[in-house]
Amino acid sequence: MMIVRNSEARGHANHGWLDSHHTFSFGDYYDPSAMGFRSLRVINEDRVAPRSGFGAHPHRDMEIITYVLDGQLEHRDSMGSVGVLRAGEMQRMTAGTGVRHSEMNNSDEEVHFLQIWILPERKGLPPDYEQKEFPLAERQGRFRLVVSPEGQDGSLKVNQDLRLYSTVLGRGEKTEYTLAPGRHAWLQVARGAGTLNGVALEAGDGVAISEESRLELSATEPLEALLFDLG
Repeated sequence: MMIVRNSEARGHANHGWLDSHHTFSFGDYYDPSAMGFRSLRVINEDRVAPRSGFGAHPHRDMEIITYVLDGQLEHRDSMGSVGVLRAGEMQRMTAGTGVRHSEMNNSDEEVHFLQIWILPERKGLPPDYEQKEFPLAERQGRFRLVVSPEGQDGSLKVNQDLRLYSTVLGRGEKTEYTLAPGRHAWLQVARGAGTLNGVALEAGDGVAISEESRLELSATEPLEALLFDLG
């Protein structure tokens, strides 16, 4: 079973410096039918104007994943972590018992990124942070594991039964994924267009997947997507 959540159905907020689309309920956008999927709670597609961003603010008891599509984003937090994320780079922050962080675009160009919140396996985890680049060559034409509970294959480590894959496909290119029995998945199209098991998808579309085993993603134009394998 596949249920498509079209890009147009997402919540939208434009604050001038921030243009954000919410796949699930977030902030002032509330849809009781879109409160997340399994442990996946938030997917926000954000565009932040040059020389602006999110000042220091608190989080707790959440796994926060940030994935930059274009531009660069500077991260600072109360753990002392400092990093600049560029296209193809991803970070994971465990908010746990509590952390403050800022995300700023200190460049002269807009930054475009996805911010993802995952419900952790338990509350009260110690705060933690890591960042890594996943080169295009590792993601081209295949699902590359980028987040997992064990940090397998050089992926970031997350405190939840979740495996996140990234793929980039050229026009006409395709890749497959086998979903184990009892598992669920969410596919998010970051940009481009294609089909999933023959169902047409465009940038910003998401798909909730249950009781499927074989997933075939094909690009009708250059496509970038994230696949969440969820318990």
